[in-house]
Amino acid sequence: MNGLILDLDGVLADTERLSEIASIRVFKEHYGVEVHAEDFHPFIGTGAVRYMEGVAETHGIEIDVAAAVAARQKNFEALLAGGECIALPGAAGLVETVCGERAWRMAIATSSPEKKARTTLRAAQLELKYFDVFVHGDLVTKKKPDPAVFLLAAEKLDLDPEDCVVIEDAITGVDAAKAAGMGCIAVTNSFTGDRLAKANYVVSSLEDVTLDLLRRAVDHDP
Repeated sequence: MNGLILDLDGVLADTERLSEIASIRVFKEHYGVEVHAEDFHPFIGTGAVRYMEGVAETHGIEIDVAAAVAARQKNFEALLAGGECIALPGAAGLVETVCGERAWRMAIATSSPEKKARTTLRAAQLELKYFDVFVHGDLVTKKKPDPAVFLLAAEKLDLDPEDCVVIEDAITGVDAAKAAGMGCIAVTNSFTGDRLAKANYVVSSLEDVTLDLLRRAVDHDP
C-alpha cells in the first residue's frame, strides 16, 4: 500500500494570488503599509501565521498576528465569493484516478488552518470524502519546512513515510517532504523548476502526474 499526500494551496487550488491580494489589503487597511506580492514569496507554504508575521518582520512593523490572520481570511473569503472554480488543471483528474486505485491511500496535508482549507476545497469543488485523511495547520505546531504535517498524514494513513509521495509547489514543502523521508513531486505553480530541484521529479502541471510517476517517486528515483 502506498500513500499520496497532496498539499492544497498552489497544488490542488489556485489560491496563492488570492492569498497575496487578501494579505496586501490587510497591511494597507489595518497598518497603513504598502507591501507587494513578492514580499510573501519566501513564506509560501509556511502557514498563515508565518505568512503574515514574516512580511511584518521584513518591513519592520509590529502586528497583531491573530487579528491580521483573521482579517486576511475575511478578505480571502470575499475574493472567493464569485463562485468560480479555483481547482488547478489536473487536480480533479488526479484525485479521481488515485481514488480508483486500491493500492493507494490519499491525504491532504496543508499548513493552512482548517477554516481556510475547507473554504479553499469548496471553491475548488473538491469534496473531502475523496480523501482518506485531512491534515491541516491547526493540527501541528511546527510548520514547513518542518516535516510534522507530512509525518502526521502518514501516521493517519497508517503508512510508513517511505511508502508515501508528496506533491508540493513550494520550496519549504519540498524540504519538508524530503525531511520526512518521502518521495516528492514538485509542480511549478509557484516557483520555477530550478528552485524545486530537490524534488525527485518536477512537473509543470498535475496533468503530467501519472500512476507510474507516483510509483517511481515513492521508490525515490532521482
